[in-house]
Amino acid sequence: METSRSVDTSLVEETSNTTVNKPKIIEKKYFLSFVLVGLLFPLWGFANDVTNPLVKAFKDIFLISNAQSSLVQFAFYFGYGFMAIPAAIFIRKYNYKSGILLGLSLYALGALLFIPASSYMEFNFFLAALWILTCGLALLETTANPYVLSMGHPDTSTQRLNLAQAFNPIGSLTGMMVASTYILNELQVEAFRAKEKANHPEYANMLPAEVDGKLVQALNDFAVNEPVAHQAMQAADLATVKGPYVAIAGVVFLVFLAFLFTKMPKTQSDQEPLTPTILKDTFKRLFKNGRYLEGVLAQAFNVGAQIMCWTFIIHYGMTSVGLTAAEAQSYNMIAMAIFLSGRFICTFLLSYVRPGQLLMILAAGAGVLVAGAIFLGGYSGLYCLVGVSGCMSLMFPTIYGIALKDMGEDASLASAGLVMAIVGGAIMPPLQGSLIDGDSLFAGLPSVQTSFVLPLICFVMIAFYGYRAHVKYKV
Repeated sequence: METSRSVDTSLVEETSNTTVNKPKIIEKKYFLSFVLVGLLFPLWGFANDVTNPLVKAFKDIFLISNAQSSLVQFAFYFGYGFMAIPAAIFIRKYNYKSGILLGLSLYALGALLFIPASSYMEFNFFLAALWILTCGLALLETTANPYVLSMGHPDTSTQRLNLAQAFNPIGSLTGMMVASTYILNELQVEAFRAKEKANHPEYANMLPAEVDGKLVQALNDFAVNEPVAHQAMQAADLATVKGPYVAIAGVVFLVFLAFLFTKMPKTQSDQEPLTPTILKDTFKRLFKNGRYLEGVLAQAFNVGAQIMCWTFIIHYGMTSVGLTAAEAQSYNMIAMAIFLSGRFICTFLLSYVRPGQLLMILAAGAGVLVAGAIFLGGYSGLYCLVGVSGCMSLMFPTIYGIALKDMGEDASLASAGLVMAIVGGAIMPPLQGSLIDGDSLFAGLPSVQTSFVLPLICFVMIAFYGYRAHVKYKV
């Protein structure tokens, strides 16, 4: 009996120690810093999703093609590709806090440049403002993601980043709501389209894509026949567009002050500056790391797919269903709410399912839903497109966590490569815009539907990376 009781006691103690020693997602000493850095995630979520609807808005305001208006996304996401590596070098030379402060400064500057852009009524000025803004976002993401990964035990790093990224959709939802309520609903060009539809009851018997073409033609005719009135409408709409960007500049300034006067903790990722020798050696290690290189490629496909699905859902709703821009944007908001819920659900599931396996399953599911958007059309296709966001919720932080796992001292530069991969959001939307402007890839289907073959290809590639991570890399 004595022996039995002794054994039982030791088992209880062992179990208790295992429970106590289980790594926490957020350690107490990092809690306040985690919360403060977490504020950055909704800030760039807001910028992303208040900007997406500008692709359609600028198309009608400036009377340009889908491919041309998609340059909004090219300028926005090109900033990530341009700034990622310089951001990593800057952070290594100074520290995470300095990177965050510089990123917030560029963010606010780019947003404030919407004031002269709207005054001069120049599309290219808006593109330049967006590029400067996203150079700031690149600094923030290059800093915040590895900083969060380093705030605790490596075994919980992917969960920790998923948790931090879960706050990103809050900013995205806010951006979508602002875009719908204070931009799209207030645009005079939308009122013009509504008036044209009311004056032509025969449009009710036409296909949505045909009606959209007639409304675009009416706008072009109005610009030619009444240039002064059209210019006044442009000026009013561009003043509407600049409002949210001026407001967010004020919010960013307040966050800047919070970081400026807060002491941030050092982590193991705060290292000596990147000398040419260290940079060369780091690049050699990264280029030999298959899991990392494949992760960069997967991240490019992931961001490209996200931006295409969230940008062109407005075109899809207007062209395949017959909705107004604001109505179509409301479905984008539903998609983002699903995306937000999915982030928390997936953070929980990662306690039981390996990241690579869950990434593979959800990417395959996203591919099936995009196929539904292509071939079903109407409300059924729109619902499929909304549902894709639930599958995408896991992808960015999980690809990030898989690719950076056990990186150690290479994490900051490796993080820059993954942030640079966001340039996929610059390259792919203009390609999809060109497909929408051209002939349909499948006879009998509107080109806006068949253009979603590009996101479908992206999800196939992401599913393949998930399979490789699960089977080959055991992550």
